[in-house]
Amino acid sequence: MHMRTSFYALLALSLSFASLGSRNLAYAACRSSAAQRSAAQIPTSTSTAISNVLASAVERGDTPAVVALVVDRKGCVFEDSAGKLDVVHAVPISTNAIFRIASMTKPVTSVAIMILVEQGKLSLDDPVSRYLPAIGQLQVLTHFNEVDGTYQTRPAKRPMTIRHLLAQTSGMGYAFSNPTVAAMVKLTHKPDWELPLQHDPGELWMYSPSPQVLGLIVEKISGMSLEEFLQRHIFVPLGMHDTSFAVPLEKQSRVITVYDHVDGKFQDIPQPPISSLPTPPFRGDGGLCSTADDYGRFIRMLLGGGQLDHVRVLSARSVRLMGENQIGAIVVSQQPAADPTRTRPFPLGAGQDKFGLGFQITQASSAGPKSRSPGSLSWAGIYNTEFWIDPRRGIGGVLLMQFLPFYDEGAIRTLKDFENAVYEDLSRGP
Repeated sequence: MHMRTSFYALLALSLSFASLGSRNLAYAACRSSAAQRSAAQIPTSTSTAISNVLASAVERGDTPAVVALVVDRKGCVFEDSAGKLDVVHAVPISTNAIFRIASMTKPVTSVAIMILVEQGKLSLDDPVSRYLPAIGQLQVLTHFNEVDGTYQTRPAKRPMTIRHLLAQTSGMGYAFSNPTVAAMVKLTHKPDWELPLQHDPGELWMYSPSPQVLGLIVEKISGMSLEEFLQRHIFVPLGMHDTSFAVPLEKQSRVITVYDHVDGKFQDIPQPPISSLPTPPFRGDGGLCSTADDYGRFIRMLLGGGQLDHVRVLSARSVRLMGENQIGAIVVSQQPAADPTRTRPFPLGAGQDKFGLGFQITQASSAGPKSRSPGSLSWAGIYNTEFWIDPRRGIGGVLLMQFLPFYDEGAIRTLKDFENAVYEDLSRGP
């Protein structure tokens, strides 16, 4: 207990010091890195075009605010923001704004699992029941009575494994994006991750709280809370000083307001206060707060084959494995909007893309050359935070907004315009 308390005390102190002047330092680092790049890759004209995309998105009412970042293996090559951190109080946003990144937590949890694999503490094909018997032995739904909430199940054809959880083929589903799960949650009052499976493990791709289960496994194997494990093995080593399940009091003025986009207007969504100290339970499928710069460092680590500067988080082999197709002939399928106030149908690339260990994998680009390459990795968060990693071109992008519903038309237009602007010059080739 004393060691854990000491760890959090030191962590809070380091985060406090790191917050001082962080905006100017991050901006300077981005610009100095950009100066080292070839003018043919991200020229001034392209940077201006990207900034114009962000400003235009705010001006036409597609988003109240946006922060965007582009990185390569060496550092940040573009960073800018537009709009208001808080519209009601007319607080301008800056590039060091702190966002609720929601499901962009999932890839981070996936890296945590791969760290444990490299430590020899678990295997990708271990049955989940070895670590969490109740979850690993969930049965498959065969009948659900939408009147009284009763249901029937059968044993699964095969055990649920760690690989299934990472690849989103576990059989679990989310209430917000699956109508059957939504109805079952409403009538049974059980959390979605404790309900019967919607299909046999390994048979379909379905977006789910599988990484929440992975987070529980990280905690059980490591003997640490998920927050402590992520700080020790990922955030502190990578210099991600603004990423945590909590936001210290001195940083909370940088947290962006969350909005609802209803009838063409943005309305504040009352949010529970963010804890100033990490307070369990921690979820592996969401709950992290972060900045564009911090997540850019996470992306750069993956672009670097598991290494950022002189710090190695994963082996190059593990990073390659995470970016390889783990679902065979299955494809990422479009997820319906069980709750239209929270999401529109998603994701882009449904019907053709594959999934690795924690990442969607682009198979082909329907938008032409001005978009991410096949083999790019990506995912997003429900408040319209997005990222992609393009190993072929050696770059990654982060686009952070903060409103519902997910996949709102304006948010997707902003994402596509941002991506097209990033690749405008790259598409011309050498």
